[in-house]
Amino acid sequence: MPQRVLIVEDEPDILGLLVFHLEREGYQVTQSRTGPEGLRLAVASPPDLVLLDLMLPEMDGLEVCRRLRQEVATRALPIVMLTARGDEVDRVLGLELGADDYVVKPFSPREVVARIRAVLRRIRPDAATATLMLGRIAIDSYGHRVTVDGAPVSLTRKEFDLLRALAEARGRVLSREYLLGHVWGYSAAGEIESRTVDVHVRRLRQKLGPEGQRIGTVTGVGYRFEVDPAGAS
Repeated sequence: MPQRVLIVEDEPDILGLLVFHLEREGYQVTQSRTGPEGLRLAVASPPDLVLLDLMLPEMDGLEVCRRLRQEVATRALPIVMLTARGDEVDRVLGLELGADDYVVKPFSPREVVARIRAVLRRIRPDAATATLMLGRIAIDSYGHRVTVDGAPVSLTRKEFDLLRALAEARGRVLSREYLLGHVWGYSAAGEIESRTVDVHVRRLRQKLGPEGQRIGTVTGVGYRFEVDPAGAS
């Protein structure tokens, strides 16, 4: 069965270009030109991924992203944002709201397809590490669920992938560059990407409560999931 991509984009030329290239690559494409309609389509029948423009009529992409992360049906839905804005703040805000990646206009259709493939590839669970039990934390890779003392913890797709990467390497330091490559698929780290890792770690710690202290900071290097939470800092 082909993977389904919902494109929410109001510019007809860009929308047509994206539909053409994605369908040529074998994806099943649904399209929308407004924020409210895109939100309704995603919630009613969640696709495998949403390609979401930032500047949309009636409801902008940031608000659509925020609402998708609030809905149970779309909480873990992969989102790639499209933006013509050069302002770093907008991109950081999109990532903080739960977007998995972003592409800046003007873009190459090949780049968009490659980003979509990378995001979809990263969300597939590894059978060798289907379930991780780490103290009070349980990580179910197949169900993309995390619990602490049996209570569910609501994580975005990216937060889940980050936690799993840190947990699988428990006791070892993972650099920001490694995490950007392993979790986000970036081959090189810029300032905005490095800040993205820090933002997601901070949110992850907050959501895990006291167990979040297991994610320790190694100054100037990166992060480590502490086997002994007392060693976290």
